[in-house]
Amino acid sequence: MKNISLLLFLSILISCNNSTKKDNYVTEIEDYQYEQNLKFHDDTKSPLTKDDLKTFKKLEYFTINKKYRVVAKLEKTVDAPIFEMPTTTERKPLYIKYGTLTFTIDGLEQQLSIYQNKDFGRNPIYKNYLFLPFTDKTSGADSYGGGRYVDVLTSDENSNGTEIMIDFNKAYNPLCAYNDKYSCPITPKENHLTVALKAGVKSYKKH
Repeated sequence: MKNISLLLFLSILISCNNSTKKDNYVTEIEDYQYEQNLKFHDDTKSPLTKDDLKTFKKLEYFTINKKYRVVAKLEKTVDAPIFEMPTTTERKPLYIKYGTLTFTIDGLEQQLSIYQNKDFGRNPIYKNYLFLPFTDKTSGADSYGGGRYVDVLTSDENSNGTEIMIDFNKAYNPLCAYNDKYSCPITPKENHLTVALKAGVKSYKKH
């Protein structure tokens, strides 16, 4: 009887711990979304036009789902050439292809190219930043048609550089989704996901 009671107690304890971990992650993403909304309400930081800022309430997000935080296999590109990334304007920032990501969503293998901005290399603050643009089956419907971005750091890699953490719950829109005055990198055709990635920010009302 004591053994059964002990097993029951341990089962409840494990369940509570798992629930706490899930809640902690949800809280982390909710805090991220809250900070983004604060920035959009701040007229010194917001990408919104003056007219849109007057009526803006909050950004709309997909339901937080931990399955969209993935550990992707990373195959780094050897001797990657520098190229000019097309943008929504005539600006052409310099990038290299950092590597290829492979991961599984809803049982389907996906691949994305991840890039590194060489212009940022002039500023040591951004030396660890990687750029991950993508489109998916929500693009043009529930999410911005031009695709979304995820910020990734080289410090998100494992110790031998063969895997990297990607959190699509933090996917955000390019600034030109809110205001045409901005110049935004255009998502390469090769970076289209074959699934509906219902994570991160949704499309803004006008774009």
